[in-house]
Amino acid sequence: MEERLSNLKKFEDEVYRCMKCGFCMYFCPVYRETYQEPYVARGRNVLAMDLLEGESFDWRHLEKRYSMCLTCNRCAQFCPAKVDVATITLAARADIVQEKGLPLWKKVLYRGLINRRGLFGRVLKGASRFQRLLPRTQGKIRHLPTFLSGLGKGRQIPEIAERFLRERLPEVSSPPEGVERRMRVAYFAGCGTDYIFPEVGVKLVDFLTRQGVEVVFPKDQGCCGMPVMGSGDFALARELADRNVAIFEKLDVDYIVTACATCGSAMKEGYLTFLADTEERRRRYEEFAKRVKDFNEFVIDILKPPPEAFSTELPEGTKVTYHDPCHLVRYQKITAQPRAIIKALQGVEFVEMAEPDRCCGMGGAFNIEHYELSKQIAQRKMDAIADTRADVVVTACPGCMIQLIDQTIQRGMPQRVMHVVELLK
Repeated sequence: MEERLSNLKKFEDEVYRCMKCGFCMYFCPVYRETYQEPYVARGRNVLAMDLLEGESFDWRHLEKRYSMCLTCNRCAQFCPAKVDVATITLAARADIVQEKGLPLWKKVLYRGLINRRGLFGRVLKGASRFQRLLPRTQGKIRHLPTFLSGLGKGRQIPEIAERFLRERLPEVSSPPEGVERRMRVAYFAGCGTDYIFPEVGVKLVDFLTRQGVEVVFPKDQGCCGMPVMGSGDFALARELADRNVAIFEKLDVDYIVTACATCGSAMKEGYLTFLADTEERRRRYEEFAKRVKDFNEFVIDILKPPPEAFSTELPEGTKVTYHDPCHLVRYQKITAQPRAIIKALQGVEFVEMAEPDRCCGMGGAFNIEHYELSKQIAQRKMDAIADTRADVVVTACPGCMIQLIDQTIQRGMPQRVMHVVELLK
């Protein structure tokens, strides 16, 4: 039994810290919609205790139980014992994958495509041409027709970019003439920015170079590994982590900046927590993590540009509200910095929504495996956004952007979804 639960065993102390009080039920987005005890943190933790104590189990049953978690870690935020439930969940998923492997669609996506960056790009190029056959809702958003309803009836999806970020940015972007170079950073884009929202990456580099930051954008960087790690394939995630660390550790830069909350969380914490299986890896991952900074964190805490740097093209009087990505607010404890950027923009009115840190329901693969439930969870977020009467809803994670775009359009809401970086002129 212990061999079959090798990953869960590593976090045994975390499992047994759970007091079974049930306080997590009130805060769990999944439980608030399903009212099913097996899917709340306490239910899964009790299951983990049973497994560690030698109870018999069925791998298919385990897979369903542990897939019904967003890993938003909102339960841990309010847990009296501070049990890190997301860590337990990912460890259990890793044991499930070790025993029965990945589902076919994940095996094709992760091991067949994401692991092979060149092929992945070519497939997405082909998909970008195919997407022209899908009905367009508005702008660059298309919706899935009825015959594809198995992928999520009514789902609104942003177009794959015609030109990826790696096609739009040079390897090195220097400050414009007349601007003194203050520091040198590397930019980790992440899949969402590279392939779907390249304008976010272009804006980020433009802003940083104008503030005297030279930006290095290595074209051989790959996926951060969080989708793979979150699905429990630690072996492949370790390969992806090793590649990225090897690419960035040889660069002569002060920091590694990312504008994706999920990528930042993976590189700062995920590699060390789940993938550092040797002392050498632990050392390299630790050194790598020290240099990783979220864009908001980097701008406010390190770069500290003058007030005049915070200009925007938004019309005077635009109301902006902000959604906290789970991987930023709970994993990286970054909350004040994005708000500081928004509030620094002249002519923009910031309006705080109710429960801004409530999960939007994206949860990576959760949004694909449990789309209808994901939509239900999103409705509370949509109600909070609507109540602000804001013109723009801003976030700092491409994954959250995809979910917010989908749900605002399906509900016919007027709010435009943007990344914090896009606010900056």
